[in-house]
Amino acid sequence: MLTKKVTTEFLGVHFNMMDYKEVALELDRLSRSEGFSFAVTPNVDHVVMLHETECEVIRKQFNEAYNAAALRLCDSRILQLLAKLRGVKLKVVTGSDLTAFLFEKGHFNGRKVTIIGGDEAMLPELRRRFPHVELIQHIPPMGVLKKPEATQEIIDFIRTESCDYAFFAIGAPQSEIVANRCQAAGLSKGVSLCVGASFEFMLGRKTRAPSWMQRYGLEWAFRLGAEPKRLWKRYLVLGPRIFLLAANAPKYSAIGVKAEEKDVRL
Repeated sequence: MLTKKVTTEFLGVHFNMMDYKEVALELDRLSRSEGFSFAVTPNVDHVVMLHETECEVIRKQFNEAYNAAALRLCDSRILQLLAKLRGVKLKVVTGSDLTAFLFEKGHFNGRKVTIIGGDEAMLPELRRRFPHVELIQHIPPMGVLKKPEATQEIIDFIRTESCDYAFFAIGAPQSEIVANRCQAAGLSKGVSLCVGASFEFMLGRKTRAPSWMQRYGLEWAFRLGAEPKRLWKRYLVLGPRIFLLAANAPKYSAIGVKAEEKDVRL
């Protein structure tokens, strides 16, 4: 089937204009293609890091990973609103909702899926809930980017296990940078998704904001209230920088005018 793969640029990121079903189809196609690929889910935190971070080397590697990603899916209604104010339309496909959608709609049934990250209790829980999915896990040490041997272990694990899908749950920018290194290593198959804390939400370890808060872009406030010690700097110091970045972005006269189309066979 021939379809259109449309991307829209905002703040230097080329976002894919796809809904959950379209993303699932594209991920299935990528999982069956030769070569390894990966998808990222940019949110406010990511976009700020792409433009400014304390370590220039990490910022460069993060940008390289984003440029190499097969899919870039908007994970933030704040980004969607800021883009709209500049005349750019974005579709929201959150990492947490996408992960739940793929598992619960049976897209992984009969397929081999690995999780990079999490803890030892996560795999048994997922296997109980999704018995038709072949699930495996690799738990790397903390600080993967500072440990070349740990990155190599991830690459070797994915290569040896030859999975259809891989979920990176080791935090940004680690997940994205390591996924890009897996792609650069020339792995023969598989598609990975960088999804942050999606499994913790799906398993009920963390609570999602009420739907009305999500709808109005207030999920950040709910998460800040739930984990203030861990998230205060992200949401109160780093996150607000997005407004300056957005204010300096070019403004377009029509919604979605900044877009390119590519033919992709699904």
